[in-house]
Amino acid sequence: MVPLSFANEEMRLVGGRALYWPREGTLLLADLHLEKASFYAAKGQMLPPYDSRETLERVADCVKQTGARRVIALGDNFHDPDGTSRLDPYAAGMLEGLTRALDWVWITGNHDGEMHRSFGGTVLDELELGGVMLRHIAQSGEIRPEVSGHFHPKLRVNIRNRYIARPCGVLSQNAGHGDRMILPAFGALTGGMDAGAPEILAALQPASRIDALLPARGKLAQFPLWREAA
Repeated sequence: MVPLSFANEEMRLVGGRALYWPREGTLLLADLHLEKASFYAAKGQMLPPYDSRETLERVADCVKQTGARRVIALGDNFHDPDGTSRLDPYAAGMLEGLTRALDWVWITGNHDGEMHRSFGGTVLDELELGGVMLRHIAQSGEIRPEVSGHFHPKLRVNIRNRYIARPCGVLSQNAGHGDRMILPAFGALTGGMDAGAPEILAALQPASRIDALLPARGKLAQFPLWREAA
């Protein structure tokens, strides 16, 4: 886990994809996209059918590592509304076990419709927790602290003369206003958008600076994406 300060709170970046809030005992995850492989398989594009199991195993590992009591999933939880009915029995059992053991909150996203099968937990459009707004899509113009998902940000980095795209967080800071962060996608089969894409930068305004965040050897590396003109 990599420590970071966010909205005057000490938090932890877990596995490069999740955010743990120790004071609230809460693990924040974005864009699980459960059952994405089976969605594409139904359209004739065959993908390995174990993405939901891998994603849920990641969740369980993060919970074990942090000791979290609560999980808040920040939208696009299933890849489509029918995904709840396609979970295989093993993955369904994993999810039901997690939602029984934890205070689980589903924030709805643009891929989410009515859950055709209940796996427990509470379903909300958005949530304010400890003064931080938790929602699926960053709301341009928001001046309160905010954590969201939706954009699947990735940063292209040079590692030993090879360019590799890594999931990253994106942090917006503005003096006098709350910090805002877009989390990377947590799901096993999620693609990504360049962290410096205009859509991401616009969603995080107003800001004085916007940085990509990556864990690096136990520390937090920040890469500038945008700076307010002097």
